[in-house]
Amino acid sequence: MAKEENEKEAKEAEEGQAEEIQEKPAEAAKETGTEEAKTEETLEELLKEEEPTEKAAETEEEAPAEAKEEERPAKEEKAKKKEEEIVEERIYTVPLGKAWIMPPNKRAPRAIRMLKVFITKHMKLAARKEAEGEEEEEAPVLVISNEVNERVWGRGIQKPPRKLRVRAAKDKEGNVTVYLAEGD
Repeated sequence: MAKEENEKEAKEAEEGQAEEIQEKPAEAAKETGTEEAKTEETLEELLKEEEPTEKAAETEEEAPAEAKEEERPAKEEKAKKKEEEIVEERIYTVPLGKAWIMPPNKRAPRAIRMLKVFITKHMKLAARKEAEGEEEEEAPVLVISNEVNERVWGRGIQKPPRKLRVRAAKDKEGNVTVYLAEGD
């Protein structure tokens, strides 16, 4: 019974606090004819202050967009320079059928190695390495694009393609990049 009495007292105390809270806004509204005008003025001031920040935010959003537009032509120029640097470009059909001699879980890595050897031989990278070894310059690099790698690995490690059409491009420095041939 003591618990019930304590609960009743707690409920009465909460109700009393709720009544006080409800009375305060009503009393404030009665007392403040001028305070309402003040709150309206402060709201208008706040709105005026927020408008410039919104405009500033919009201009900030526009500025990066303009910067991105400026970056795009720069990227296009770099791409054009890379295209201009290409000294030699050839299209090959690389036979990868012998990769199937390997155990199933070693076929795709073998196909990639075979592709590297084929391109190195046909684009004459090995001969350049030996001849330029005396001058201590950087050796030419063979780069295989992600497209070619994905084509070889596309059906998994066990089933690489039997042949692959690629486009090999050599730049001024002697580096060779291998891409998929167009239309494949």
